[in-house]
Parts: sequence; C-alpha cells; structure tokens
Amino acid sequence: MAREAEIVQALVDMADTLVDDYDIVDVLTVLTERTVDLLGVSAAGVMLVSPQGDLRLVASSSEAMRVLELLELQAQEGPCLDAFRTGETTEHENLRASSGRWPTFSAAALKAGFQSIFAIPLRLRDTTIGALNLFSVDMVPMDERDVVVARAFADLATISVLRHRVTTEAQVLNEQLSSALSSRVVIEQAKGVIAERAGIDLVEAFARLRSFARHHRFLLTDVARMAIDGSLDPSAWAGQSPSSSS
Repeated sequence: MAREAEIVQALVDMADTLVDDYDIVDVLTVLTERTVDLLGVSAAGVMLVSPQGDLRLVASSSEAMRVLELLELQAQEGPCLDAFRTGETTEHENLRASSGRWPTFSAAALKAGFQSIFAIPLRLRDTTIGALNLFSVDMVPMDERDVVVARAFADLATISVLRHRVTTEAQVLNEQLSSALSSRVVIEQAKGVIAERAGIDLVEAFARLRSFARHHRFLLTDVARMAIDGSLDPSAWAGQSPSSSS
C-alpha cells in the first residue's frame, strides 16, 4: 500500500508542475528518475520527434542510458525507434533472444549490463510524438500493475510535452500580438508627423507612408520610426517617388 501511495503521489506531484511555467527537459528527466525509483527498472529515457520528423534524445535517468539511446539513434535500430514507428508497445524484449532484431543496439546494451527492455510510445490519439524506454539488468518481465503505471508515466510525459508546446505557441502568439499592437502605435504617430509636416490629412499621410515603404522595400514600421525620429527621406513627406512623378 505504501508503494501504491508513492506512485500516486509521484503522479500528482508531476501533474502539479504542469500548472506553472516549467522546463520540459527537467520535467522529463524527473519523470525518468521517478520511473526507475518506483518501477524497479534499471534505467529510463525519453525520446521525442523533432520538427524534421526524426527522434531526438531529451531525457535519461543515467549516463549509460543516454549513451545507449544515442547509439540507438545513430544505428537507427532499437526498441524506442520501433515503438515510435509502429505506435505500439515493445513489450519485455529479452535482448539476448532478440539480438538478431537489433544486432548493433543489443550488443551495446548487453555490454552495458542490460538484459531486457520495455518501450512505450508517447501517443495522443493517432499521433505518436516519441517513446519512453525502460531498461532492466535482469530478464524478469514487469508485473502487469507496473506496466499500467509505466503507461501512466508515458501518458504524463505526452501531456507535459503537448502542454509545453501549446504554452510556447501561446507565448509566441502573444508576442506577435504585442508586437503588432506596438507597431500600430508607431504608425499612428508617424501618420500624425507626416500629416503635420506635409499639410495633409491622416488618410493621405498613411498612403504616402505605405507608398514610400513599398517602393524602397522597407518595413512599414521601420519607415514609421524614421518619420518619428526625423531620419526619413524628405521625399516621403511630399509623396514623391519615381512611380508617382513619372
């Protein structure tokens, strides 16, 4: 019962970290460490798919695990890659028995002292974004209850990554919106400057501002800033350009 309470507490604690800002690498590293502590496996690691479509190592519970997963990526063979590619769990694989399946990877894993693996895809519906690797120094299969917990950790990893992506995208969107609003303020100020100096209305001032920016291939906001600080070419005030004077 104490162990079950520890597992529940670990899941709750990790879920709580998703409420505030968090570093995704740190969260996934903690997840691999807690997986090792609570499930009795020897090592754990997480790989995620990059924007280019290939897997990248993101977190591991030990240096030996990190080296093995990097070798897995280099050799393009191994349990994590299979779990990612198929979207299916690679259940308790005896590395000696399956040496023909992943010859390079199995040899390296056995040399590092690992005897068996369990790899779980990180999935959201039909989309697989990575995989969780669990390595053991013995060949005893994981208890079914531990498999359920391992899948819960994999689901938590998936949620952590997807929420982080949403948060990052939201931050980028907010920055873009903030930049757009700030640019609009600058442009409005520039319109007032041009209108006053050229003796024209704001509509015509904006038209001349845009015409000058397009003709010279400048950003509209940059031209507006030049108008405000007085560095804009005087031809912009009069609305003169080769196209308008011809």
